[in-house]
Amino acid sequence: MDDGLGDIKIRRAKGSKNVTHGIVHVVATFNNTKVTVTDQRGNVISWSSAGKCNFRGSRKSTAYAAQVVTQDATRAAMAHGLKEVEVHLKGPGLGRDSAVRALQALGIIIVSIVDKTPVPHNGCRPPKRRRV
Repeated sequence: MDDGLGDIKIRRAKGSKNVTHGIVHVVATFNNTKVTVTDQRGNVISWSSAGKCNFRGSRKSTAYAAQVVTQDATRAAMAHGLKEVEVHLKGPGLGRDSAVRALQALGIIIVSIVDKTPVPHNGCRPPKRRRV
């Protein structure tokens, strides 16, 4: 099965930051998926979201959109020398697993995977159940 990656050519960016170890923050909500690649201190190297990758409406919340978003953000970070990452996942969306798989497919070494989904201590009332 061809996943559309083909022969990947990563070129060094002009204003290269030379970051080899970083953190990939994946925020996967029910409506969207956002991926931010930072260095160890939290300075942003690259970012991407489903809307930036031309997904609109309900397509933004799909697992495929999360895969494309992760590839987009990671390729930009690889141009700055990124080789190994920690993955911080947040949210209940469909994009969590496919984002990690997309990182592995690009050849990035994943050091650790951390779930940082906030858990309410009986905070906001959840939305009502859908009756279809």
